[in-house]
Amino acid sequence: MLALDQWTKRLIVTHFLPGQSRTVVPQLLRWTYEPNRHGAFGLFGDSPVLLVGMAVLVLLIFWVSFRDAARRHTVVRIAFGMILGGAIGNIVDRLHYHYVVDFIDFYKVWPNIFNVADACITTGVILLILSSLGTRRHR
Repeated sequence: MLALDQWTKRLIVTHFLPGQSRTVVPQLLRWTYEPNRHGAFGLFGDSPVLLVGMAVLVLLIFWVSFRDAARRHTVVRIAFGMILGGAIGNIVDRLHYHYVVDFIDFYKVWPNIFNVADACITTGVILLILSSLGTRRHR
């Protein structure tokens, strides 16, 4: 997934101008090149060094918080893998481009443009939440 995300980003950066869109699925999905210099959902400033440091800190917090559960539950391992892979993808972007390349634009149903790494991070966090809720119910 990380390789596909990086390949797609290179394609977007070399064939699109910032803000340019191309329709993929009419009335649903387009690729829109959006250089994202900020953190999640446009928050947390625009310093690549600060944002990479925050990403590493958040990964460490997740690891400490969920490492025991990851040893026991496959879903938690998958979730953490998705979060780690997504974070690495965005860190690679920040180191290479000095911003994250966002390009997935569900313009009719979602206001924000994002990338595969963002989708992996979001899905991983949702899986962790659902897994922890399920674990608490069984206690």
